[in-house]
Amino acid sequence: MIFKDKVVVITGGAQGIGKCCVECFRREGAKVAVIDIRQGPWFVGDLADKATLERFSSDVIAQNGHVDVLVNNALPLFKGIADCSYEEFAYAQAVGVVAPFYLAKLFQNHFAPGASIINISSSRDRMSQPQSESYTAAKGGIAALTHALAASFAGKVRVNSISPGWIDTSFRQYEGPDATQHFAGRVGTPMDIANMVLYLASDKAGFITGENICIDGGMTRNMIYHNDFGWQFNGL
Repeated sequence: MIFKDKVVVITGGAQGIGKCCVECFRREGAKVAVIDIRQGPWFVGDLADKATLERFSSDVIAQNGHVDVLVNNALPLFKGIADCSYEEFAYAQAVGVVAPFYLAKLFQNHFAPGASIINISSSRDRMSQPQSESYTAAKGGIAALTHALAASFAGKVRVNSISPGWIDTSFRQYEGPDATQHFAGRVGTPMDIANMVLYLASDKAGFITGENICIDGGMTRNMIYHNDFGWQFNGL
């Protein structure tokens, strides 16, 4: 139990990748504090709200005294330029970038020696589809925030990010092109991300900071041109 009695904070831990991380850390003996907007046996609150972040961080410190690991995982709103309002775009950045920054700031004097921050970005931080602006901007922002925080917290807290590709949070098994388009031959699962989160949080990753690690089965390394290897471009 390599995280026995370690204090781990996870945002967006009620489902998907976040929930998988919560379960993995608890199996390794960690004390896990979760915040999510969904109702449940955790701290319920909107990460876009400054006062909520302050109450949550105060609650964590009051109960535990320190933080060993902060996992910023909560999903920002996914909308495109055609129908995303100013308010919705700002809300996506508040959840996806501002909240991770502010939690790091609120905990900055309470991180234990050897502490680690892991930010969950996305392979969309380097590639795009149409009508994805709010989500893509937030994920690009948290990837850049990662190396800025790594510089500011140098010698005190290691800060890294993970950029997942296609992760099916229901653990569904895919066959055919959906699977084989990936160099790895399959669609990802939350465990693919949780395993890296635990590694980056551990002493085994003690020389890794400021990095972004893309876990996408090789998709972002797959060079695609019309009429090459059977690929056909049908227009946007």
